[in-house]
Amino acid sequence: MEHPAFTLSGLCAVGAIMGYARKGSVPSLVAGTTFSIIYGTAGYLLKQNADWGLELALGASSTLMLAGISRTIKAQKKTIPIALVALGGLSTAYYAKKYSEFYG
Repeated sequence: MEHPAFTLSGLCAVGAIMGYARKGSVPSLVAGTTFSIIYGTAGYLLKQNADWGLELALGASSTLMLAGISRTIKAQKKTIPIALVALGGLSTAYYAKKYSEFYG
């Protein structure tokens, strides 16, 4: 269950670096780094079978999806925001399913 969180952590870190390198976007750097740290922490907690790992991953995924939806509405070029919505939506669905299986 921790593998998707670690993968998303890496993808968010790469996205943060790419956003800053291509456009000089400090908000992209800060947001991507923050999400990377949150997903990394969630992955670590899940791997250790500690409390709050699943909830942290689900919360980060939901927030990523909502941020993508917000950027999709505002953006001229839709490629990156749609990718955020897709990643956030898929990971939200995955972690919501795992949450319901665990606490159901």
